[in-house]
Amino acid sequence: MRAAVLHETGQEKLEVLDDVEAVGFGPGKVKLRIRATGLCHSDVSAMSGVLPQPAPFIPGHEGAGEVIDVGDGVTGLSAGDRVLVCWLPACGECPSCKRGQTQLCLAGFMNAGTPNFRRPGGDVFGFAGTGTFTEEVVVGAGSAVPIPDDVPFEIAALIGCGVTTGLGAAINTAKVEAGSSVAVIGCGGVGISTIQGARVQSAAQIIAVDPVASRREAALRFGATEAVAPDGLADAKQRITGGEGFDYVFEVVGKSATARTAYENTRRGGTLCVVGAGAMDDNFQVNMFELFFDEKRILPSMYGGGDVLRSFDRAIALWRAGRIDLESMITHRVRLDGVNDALDQMRTGESLRTCIEL
Repeated sequence: MRAAVLHETGQEKLEVLDDVEAVGFGPGKVKLRIRATGLCHSDVSAMSGVLPQPAPFIPGHEGAGEVIDVGDGVTGLSAGDRVLVCWLPACGECPSCKRGQTQLCLAGFMNAGTPNFRRPGGDVFGFAGTGTFTEEVVVGAGSAVPIPDDVPFEIAALIGCGVTTGLGAAINTAKVEAGSSVAVIGCGGVGISTIQGARVQSAAQIIAVDPVASRREAALRFGATEAVAPDGLADAKQRITGGEGFDYVFEVVGKSATARTAYENTRRGGTLCVVGAGAMDDNFQVNMFELFFDEKRILPSMYGGGDVLRSFDRAIALWRAGRIDLESMITHRVRLDGVNDALDQMRTGESLRTCIEL
């Protein structure tokens, strides 16, 4: 089958090959035919080494498709079912799951170290235990979540990661209050979803911050009340909050520098929500006096900060009701052979989300 493979961490280009085999099918597993997958910035971060991932590997974790076969012991799924890929499935048994914090379950992360593909030259890993830049993939049954027939594969793919992450940051983690002021730093696919989440929560002002003009323009279409370049944030803070700072600031870049900017633009007693996934050696610093004196809440948000199955259902309900716009988030569509063009478009900020159709 065909798949896009990164041979070594640090390479910028993927090689589309036709000698890849999906392996590992057996009890508790399902084999999927991927129909659509989104390109998420985490894929690029794994390729560059910012996020840890053994190589060679197949990127992609934001996918949807059809069940080809189910292994022994799998219930609730049958061949032909339409599903989205959940890259962080809950085991239901660990302490995090029992506390209701299923987004912190580590079972899915353990899958990242087990190859689920093979080539004549040896084993190939799937990013985050999945790897959706491919025609077929074998995953645990918990990673295949059934979707209603009226949800297109490309919409389901976005819900599988970026949309759920952004919406959940605003709704689950920060719990944005109606009438509040919000700033979102970083307006790619996840940032746009965060803006939509703040709008759903009835924030009064939503300021989008991004260096790319096309992304600022897009943010206004998705619910931002104002969009500024990074050098315009100080002026927006002064005009909108009287210099006090925003009630909620979302960092959706994954860098300590932007997290520090977010902290400084959060009002005393306000909330900084860290959504971006960054590098292990990039340290965010606050001094002990300001940490105590400002009483700013610093809330990381992992995969939307809540039960992902409930979050998937909520995203579908909001989409059906017209409360969020997911179709317009897909700014580019390519076939698998165009994956490197899609990567370039993401790196330059030209795209919000690219749908790779398989």
